[in-house]
Amino acid sequence: MEVYLDNSATTRCFDEVAELMTKIMCEDYGNPSSLHRKGVQAEQYIRYAKETIAKNLKVNEKEIFFTSGGTESDNLALRGCAYANCRAGRHLITTQIEHPAILQTMKQLEEEGFRVTYLPVDEKGCIRPEDLQRAITGETILVSIMHTNNEVGSLQPIEEAGALIKRMNPRILFHVDAVQGYGKFRILPKKMHIDLLSVSGHKIHGPKGIGFLYVDEKVKIKPILFGGGQQNGLRSGTENVPAIAGLAKAIEIVYSKLDREVEELYQIKEAFVEGVKQIPDVFVNGHPGRDGAPHVVSVSFQGVRSEVLLHALEDKGVYVSAGSACSAHKPQPSATLQAMGIDKELLGSTIRFSFSAFTTMDEISYTLQCLYDIIPMLRRFTRK
Repeated sequence: MEVYLDNSATTRCFDEVAELMTKIMCEDYGNPSSLHRKGVQAEQYIRYAKETIAKNLKVNEKEIFFTSGGTESDNLALRGCAYANCRAGRHLITTQIEHPAILQTMKQLEEEGFRVTYLPVDEKGCIRPEDLQRAITGETILVSIMHTNNEVGSLQPIEEAGALIKRMNPRILFHVDAVQGYGKFRILPKKMHIDLLSVSGHKIHGPKGIGFLYVDEKVKIKPILFGGGQQNGLRSGTENVPAIAGLAKAIEIVYSKLDREVEELYQIKEAFVEGVKQIPDVFVNGHPGRDGAPHVVSVSFQGVRSEVLLHALEDKGVYVSAGSACSAHKPQPSATLQAMGIDKELLGSTIRFSFSAFTTMDEISYTLQCLYDIIPMLRRFTRK
């Protein structure tokens, strides 16, 4: 049996997405900047995708910009806004548990003369609004907080944070990395006081290499790529029409059945958490219930190295992750788990299980049985 439980890293494309992309690549392959019929046809796919996303977010179509994915969207939001607004101040705020696309960009901005405050989190992986309030100064120009943590599934109080930021200073920009939250929750930027929102296609059964950045029309932002002036000059480069259309198709499918799918994901999560807790000396990190994301469970198995367990499960056909896929090849403890205060002995013993619309209860039962068999064996081996 093959069981894929690494959906926070990437998801399987919907069949409808792959079919549409194949059609565009092989038949409707024009350059959207071309003036002939093929080009106009390609442009129509882009226009429809913008309409789809704008309707979903309840924003204006001109506020949607396509990128190569979450990393580029995050970089464009942070760097583009930092330099466009630096005359008003050079202070930025983020959290200690952000994705590397945020943390590494912030580190780079620090080297370039900006000052960054990294908010701590509690033992569940959530920021405290009072810490955010204390961090804001007259020099603050941008706050970036992720919607859903990619390692433990903690949910940040985004709407509360947005309201707090705008109450203290309406000119401060609020960016949200929603790569893990979009497709699992209904996110409305205008209502939640979000100025910029990053999304990636391959986390929601769309293609890799595509994403978008929502930018409120009032936001001052500079491009970080220069070229032919596509997308109003903010993101130059020939648009990836097949991927853009595939992204829109995935969004249509996901949000057409969102409530039912999320309920099923929570049921799968609850069954898995209940089952894994039957194993002695096991700790579920973050919010194991419905206060956390429906698709992510972080589990620490005392006395078992995560990499060893990962490959033992792989031998059984079960695919999981030892942490963020974007830092999986770097042998260093998880910054998220450290910020949450997880015991040092457990930092190297943690596995992330992440589910999707394709995950079944039979797969969960099989995975649990594999764990019941493998964990005692690995612990005996470790003690020897």
